[in-house]
Amino acid sequence: MRASVGNRAPVASDLLRFQHARRSVCPHPLFAGRVYRLLMAPDFRKTLRVISLRGRQSAPTIPVPEQGMPSASRSSIVNNAIYENGCRVETPPSLGDTYAALDARPDAMAWIGLYRPSTEELTSLAEQFGLHELAVEDAILAHQRPKIERYGATLFVVLRAARYLDDKEEVEFGELHVFIGHNFVITVRHSESPDLSIVRSRLEGTPDLLARGTEAVLYAILDAVVDGYAPVVAGLANDIDEIETQVFLGDPSVSRRIYELSREVIYFQRAAHPLVGMLDQISNGFEKYHIGEDLQQYLRDVADHVAHVVDRIEEFRILLRDILTVNATLVAQRQNEDMQKVSEASNRQAVETRKISAWAAILFAPSIVSGIYGMNFAVMPELNWAVGYPLAILLMLVVSGGLYVIFKKLHWL
Repeated sequence: MRASVGNRAPVASDLLRFQHARRSVCPHPLFAGRVYRLLMAPDFRKTLRVISLRGRQSAPTIPVPEQGMPSASRSSIVNNAIYENGCRVETPPSLGDTYAALDARPDAMAWIGLYRPSTEELTSLAEQFGLHELAVEDAILAHQRPKIERYGATLFVVLRAARYLDDKEEVEFGELHVFIGHNFVITVRHSESPDLSIVRSRLEGTPDLLARGTEAVLYAILDAVVDGYAPVVAGLANDIDEIETQVFLGDPSVSRRIYELSREVIYFQRAAHPLVGMLDQISNGFEKYHIGEDLQQYLRDVADHVAHVVDRIEEFRILLRDILTVNATLVAQRQNEDMQKVSEASNRQAVETRKISAWAAILFAPSIVSGIYGMNFAVMPELNWAVGYPLAILLMLVVSGGLYVIFKKLHWL
């Protein structure tokens, strides 16, 4: 099949070869890109109409919704594909077409990706694939903890993807519900993350891995979710380093930052820690149902990554706890230093007050004597004394000297 050149309109033979290729072999990525451009050509519908008017046999009608305007019935279907031998063989436009395609292809596998589906859609899937009502209820209500549960032949897995918002210093979580059966995978997202299109592209790029069935899809989803934890760990580690610097610089706002980051670490631990037990259960199931050894090795690699993440989270909790303790100690030390400075200032003020009081008392005694002798009374015995004046001076000196000696012994001067 040749790609359109310039403004050349697509021809019916291109469509027929495309339909034949879809039913026979796994298309090459370049081939798929050309087909996409073909279907998205603005004159595609016009060409079909012209071919029909000329009486020629037209290619099968392929419903193509307007770009950016998905139909209401497909609003929650993000991607829907039928795979056989690791290759995408059909892309049904609706759930009903998916059911029919699976019935027509007993060895095929369906991967249905949904984003916030309606109750009617999940009910339809439950009736078709025998999903347990409790698992369906969890998928509808969301806000579930990470867990893995088996209902007969169906495995129900809840995962919490995470990404770190560095500007807000928050861990944003996304909830993913996965239903796994022998010939179907249903993924239900209630948030923008994780981006399963990357997982699907990776698997479609490695048909040998995708050909291993639903277990390979489950592994790829787990691997993507766990790999998404690495940037979160790096972001938390960087913020903890910044907090350590703030603590020793005496930043008064660091206590609140420590508390808020500790809370995010706890939330992250609640999302990642249950994966340790979940992966053990899945690994045991892989061994029980004789899943390929290489796929088991891939799963063990994911388990190693989870163990590393859990260890780092525990380190973060210990570090933040110790940093909070050190910060409280430093704050108390600074408060003690401030109180000591206040006490020293008070002591200096008290010393100066005592000195002033002592000198005031020393100077007050001569003032009393001179005040008495300065009173203007006519009858005073001392007025006729020849030694009255020197005696008064001597008295003032003696009293002042005595007070000076007393205050000096009391260390007031």
